[in-house]
Amino acid sequence: MKKTRRDFLKTAAAGGALMLAPLSASAQQEIKADDEAVGMFYDSTLCVGCKACVSKCKQVNDMAAAPMPGDNDRVWDAPNDLDYRTRNIIKLYKDEQDPTKHAYVKYQCMHCIKPSCVSACPVSAMQKEAGTGIVFYDKNICIGCRYCQVACPFNIPKFEWPETFPKIVKCDLCKFTNLKLKNIPACCEVCPTNAVIFGKRKDLLAEAKRRQAENPGKYEKHIYGEFEVGGTNVIYLAGTSFDNLGFPELEKESAALMSEHVQHTVYKGFIAPVALYGFLAFVALRNRKSAEEVAHEHELEHELEVEIEHELEKEKHEKEGKH
Repeated sequence: MKKTRRDFLKTAAAGGALMLAPLSASAQQEIKADDEAVGMFYDSTLCVGCKACVSKCKQVNDMAAAPMPGDNDRVWDAPNDLDYRTRNIIKLYKDEQDPTKHAYVKYQCMHCIKPSCVSACPVSAMQKEAGTGIVFYDKNICIGCRYCQVACPFNIPKFEWPETFPKIVKCDLCKFTNLKLKNIPACCEVCPTNAVIFGKRKDLLAEAKRRQAENPGKYEKHIYGEFEVGGTNVIYLAGTSFDNLGFPELEKESAALMSEHVQHTVYKGFIAPVALYGFLAFVALRNRKSAEEVAHEHELEHELEVEIEHELEKEKHEKEGKH
């Protein structure tokens, strides 16, 4: 039976309804970090903006330089933001009303307790390490779909667009480098003011709360990362609002819960995507055959035209010979 456009839209609408269906009670359960989960605690009021963390991260993880415009000799490494050459970055916030007021902020992967990038990855190239909670990437599995980029609420994973064989780049707490060799991420090792420190998340959270209690006028009451998207293993304290520092205002629920809900309803064990890809392959093959048939028809038409022209030319010569 032939499928019409109306039938397709009905099917799509049914799939959309399933995606919008309420999450089950099990899916809505509270997200909790593992007791042994590790992470970082960044205190913006202690950061002096030296960017030692940025330099050391690049050195340890063998990252290419991000030269300034016009620096053809690549003398300066001056990244403006996170990209495929930069896993962590220091930025400056200035108060427009009072230029004397400023604050630094450090950006890198937040290592979410319930990471959306891991949930969205169809081949498990993005993974969360059991126990430590470190979110890391396996380039040998990645198929380059970049779903992790779309799924991340913090816009962290970056893609190596200029490379022949590109991969995703993000902070992994130096899992394969400094953490493996020295039991500490490179940025935390070199920070001269201890603005960023490494440890178990539960201890870091306790330290953040202690500082807030002892210095009520110094810090915002908000500990960023304590509850956002289910909580993150990288947490922040600041002396100004996190909106000023460029952090998104997020819900307490992780988007990973929704993506898993979709997989367990619409996808049902990946059957639907496989069927979809099979259908697309069929369409592509059919279009290819159609194109080949059209090309063959054009070839036959061209041969016929040549033959007709040849006959007309022959007839013309025969008439000229008679005269």
